[in-house]
Amino acid sequence: MHMTPRLAVALVSGGLDSMVSAAIAREQGFTLLALSIDYNQRHQIELAAARRIAAALGAVRHVVLPLDLSAFGGSALTADIAVPKDGVGEGIPVTYVPARNTIFLSLALGWAEAAGARDLFIGVNALDYSGYPDCRPEFIAAFEGLAELATKAGVEGAPFRIHAPLQSMSKADIAREADRLGLDAGMSWSCYDPAPGGVHCGLCDSCRLRARGYAEAGLADPTVYAAQP
Repeated sequence: MHMTPRLAVALVSGGLDSMVSAAIAREQGFTLLALSIDYNQRHQIELAAARRIAAALGAVRHVVLPLDLSAFGGSALTADIAVPKDGVGEGIPVTYVPARNTIFLSLALGWAEAAGARDLFIGVNALDYSGYPDCRPEFIAAFEGLAELATKAGVEGAPFRIHAPLQSMSKADIAREADRLGLDAGMSWSCYDPAPGGVHCGLCDSCRLRARGYAEAGLADPTVYAAQP
């Protein structure tokens, strides 16, 4: 008897978190539709990483969708604003991209409904993160409720589930999970401001969090940094 595959749309940015999230979806038996957004971000190198990851995880389709958020600006990742290099601070940093996860999940939701998928995976986590409001559990729960109200599938009784499997993990937990899943974490990209030669700068918030996670996990960090975090 022919079995219909269990499809899931996984947001794959090219970073470690989204790679682990998508790998967990695969482990759970989902057939992956990988979605990456080319939002004209400063760190374009992450899209090459996203392509490598989608291929390595066996995604049946990988869409890199152009959506130029630099037209709005408002972030160090989409405008001519310096990326902070002086350590992870308090509050919401200038690397926050306005409403980014809301926008990305909305696009993933549209593809999921069109493809007949009812599951979406996103690699947000609310412990070791840089203070982004759209990484919180409250946001994920609210978006799931919105998805039920805003779609034909939801109205007709086939609601969507937004999976955030890393939600309560620290960066150390995520590094350990990547190791457990047998992932080549070196193919992922986390840096907000790539250094010459295509290596991680080592000093931005994302590099510092990544390096600290590997140190706390007691695992070898496969990342090449221009400066020691």
